[in-house]
Amino acid sequence: MLFLKLFMFSLLLLFKSSILQNKKSHPSALNEKAGIAPPETTSLTSIGTIQHFRKIQPSATALVEGILAGNITALSRAITLVESTNNNHLSKANEVINACLPHSGKSMRIGITGVPGVGKSTFIEAFGKFLTNQGKKVAVLAVDPSSTISHGSILGDKTRMEELVKDKNAYIRPSASGETLGGVARKTRETITLCEACGFDTIIIETVGVGQSETAVHSMVDFFLLLKIAGAGDELQGIKRGIMEMADAIVINKADGDNIKKAQFAKMEFNRALHLFPAKKSGWIPKTSTCSAITQEGIPVVWEIIQKFLALTKENQSFFEKRKEQNQYWMLETINEQLKINFYNQHEIQNLLEPTKKAVQNNEISPFAAAQKLLKLYQNSKNNPQNTD
Repeated sequence: MLFLKLFMFSLLLLFKSSILQNKKSHPSALNEKAGIAPPETTSLTSIGTIQHFRKIQPSATALVEGILAGNITALSRAITLVESTNNNHLSKANEVINACLPHSGKSMRIGITGVPGVGKSTFIEAFGKFLTNQGKKVAVLAVDPSSTISHGSILGDKTRMEELVKDKNAYIRPSASGETLGGVARKTRETITLCEACGFDTIIIETVGVGQSETAVHSMVDFFLLLKIAGAGDELQGIKRGIMEMADAIVINKADGDNIKKAQFAKMEFNRALHLFPAKKSGWIPKTSTCSAITQEGIPVVWEIIQKFLALTKENQSFFEKRKEQNQYWMLETINEQLKINFYNQHEIQNLLEPTKKAVQNNEISPFAAAQKLLKLYQNSKNNPQNTD
């Protein structure tokens, strides 16, 4: 009996050993198998070539030739040059702009503003597609708000205008507003010149929002369009001077579905409000309209309004007079901006600025007296350049 038990135990050990050996040679399907290494998707040679050419900065002449030939890459690189805060890029940017200036001025410049959420980007995409279908070449200069904390911008306008961005007759350039009033400045004004020289006959500027700061946009466009929405308590808010006086047309967006009647009522309210404002120098009477950027309803009407505006203002020469006034305005604005830059870049001002700030914070000197002190120092430094670096 004992012998039989030992025999059975030996068989059991042999059986277990056989199973373990079999598992090693034939692993379970549940076991993780060694993966297949993915093929190399990038070429180090190609990467090196791209990096090499990116480091090569084209000359001002090459950029101008590219822009005049309609090369979008050259246009984008020139705009980046204009937007650069590097002092070394300033002279090159000015050279490009001066060369493009004789080839500019032939476009229709349209400024579009409205409260956040009014649907500016959606409207611009629908309007831009309508224009390109009419044979127009459209450049959209979208000003994106910058964070006051991180100073960064999302620059997501190309994502929101996914159909227009694929149109070969359209060009979208998002730019950060930075610390500029209204999100536009000399850089945007010069970008218009470059886009016109590149062959774009319709320039659309999308602003950050709506408010008194939009004067900057008004000073660089021919036609100023104010977008509104109905049913959001916006009617009374819109009946104010400032932005309403600047508008050449008010368009109630999102006039679709259950919102159509509200949009029509808002149109009547704004139409009544416009009669309260003094007539424009051009003789143009601002119009009101409704549209839906989603259904495309009312988009052609907006373009008809702009065409009527063009016909009237060009006939009575106010279109050209306004452009002359704008050129003068931006000359003065450029002087003011350059004086500000020169002031803060002056070596003695940089040394004294922080201590003066602390003195103002500690009430040791009034803000006005501190400002006069710094301005006097700057003036004396200019009068005695040998005392400066």
